Amino acid sequence: MSSAHADSNLDALRERLLAVRHRVESAAAAAERDARDITTIVVTKFHPASLVRDLESLGVHDIGENRHQEAQAKHRELADLDLRWHFIGQLQSKKARQVRAYASAIHSIDRPALVDALRSEEASVDAFVQVNLTDDPGRGGVAAADLGALVEHVLATPGLRLRGLMAVAPLEEPARPAFARVRELSESVVRPLAPAATDLSMGMSHDLEDAVAEGATHLRIGTAITGNRPVAG
Repeated sequence: MSSAHADSNLDALRERLLAVRHRVESAAAAAERDARDITTIVVTKFHPASLVRDLESLGVHDIGENRHQEAQAKHRELADLDLRWHFIGQLQSKKARQVRAYASAIHSIDRPALVDALRSEEASVDAFVQVNLTDDPGRGGVAAADLGALVEHVLATPGLRLRGLMAVAPLEEPARPAFARVRELSESVVRPLAPAATDLSMGMSHDLEDAVAEGATHLRIGTAITGNRPVAG
């Protein structure tokens, strides 16, 4: 890649990043919130490590990945950078310990077996319990009826520091009522058990304003910042 082309790509990345930051600031102002209380995680699924390096040069330190193999490889290649890796995809229990080795936070805890696999007496990782907002168990996440028991299990497991809840808005309904349900579950189920676990990981490129309005503390933003994803290999 020529230096001129690389500079052009970096400029375009900077513009998209600034545009999203402006959206977050505007949404926070509308909700009478401080934008500094909202963490934007840039999701770099299918993008090369070089893009993550460019993001870091622009001041991004929170990176999200959906797939363990890809995340692990990028973490190794970018070990010289000051990055916080957020694992946001569905996680197999057999991969749990490998993910713990590089992740600062795991956003997709959704079953007791995974909690057990993440147990550690040595170090703690930030933990978000994922709630399924649909009737499809294949979407990932714990059913609302089982949330309290799973939260208690996380709290009783060494090596997990419960931060709050994570959710993906269903495609077939408006996002804001779905995010409101997550906020209500946080208030009615999580906070009585763990008063400090108030974080909400919800909101993506197309619905971040609705998420901020309902109290999101962590946004998972992909294409609005990174641009279109390359075709997966």
